[in-house]
Amino acid sequence: RLHQVTFEVPTCEGKEREKLALTGDSSSSAEFFVTVAVFAFLYSLAATVVYIFYQNKYRENNRGPLIDFIVTVVFSFLWLVGSSAWAKGLSDVKVATDPKEVLLLMSACKQPSNKCMAVHSPVMSSLNTSVVFGFLNFILWAGNIWFVFKETGWHSSGQMYLPDPMEKHSSSYNQGRYNQDSYGSGGGYSQQESLGPASDEFGQQSSGPASFSNPI
Repeated sequence: RLHQVTFEVPTCEGKEREKLALTGDSSSSAEFFVTVAVFAFLYSLAATVVYIFYQNKYRENNRGPLIDFIVTVVFSFLWLVGSSAWAKGLSDVKVATDPKEVLLLMSACKQPSNKCMAVHSPVMSSLNTSVVFGFLNFILWAGNIWFVFKETGWHSSGQMYLPDPMEKHSSSYNQGRYNQDSYGSGGGYSQQESLGPASDEFGQQSSGPASFSNPI
């Protein structure tokens, strides 16, 4: 709430000083960012306790992994929105606290005869770090979605209906062997049937000489 921040500046007219206020209000984005961080921290602590001490309750009826998956997706989205909003708010804060912009608010600096300059520059390292950690938290929570999804029943049901390539190959190989065996057995059966009459004819031909030798 920069518009509520007041400070006194010299007027270059004796000892008189005037009171000025900065411009801008980035409280909403900052409060939203901090709220998401606090609730994410509390949920992480609660989830850690459940993972360690209540693992059986967590996996019961697949309700725990589903709730965990939904909450993780929601927090990932909130981290992205909160970090983006706070990055925009921080940009507005930098503009409002720029020494060149502050000097323009002072009436004494508007006079050509006076020369104003800033002694110190604002320190923004801690605020920049908060924005960086906000986006790192988004990456962390978004990457955790996959690991939580693997614990749900949706992932296990999807793996159940996926065909196994080795099983498919073995079934096609067994089918090929079955066709080959049935073809071979059919060919042998027909060959035995065709061999029967030939042996009968051969027996009839051999009986001729035997009957001829008997009269002799």
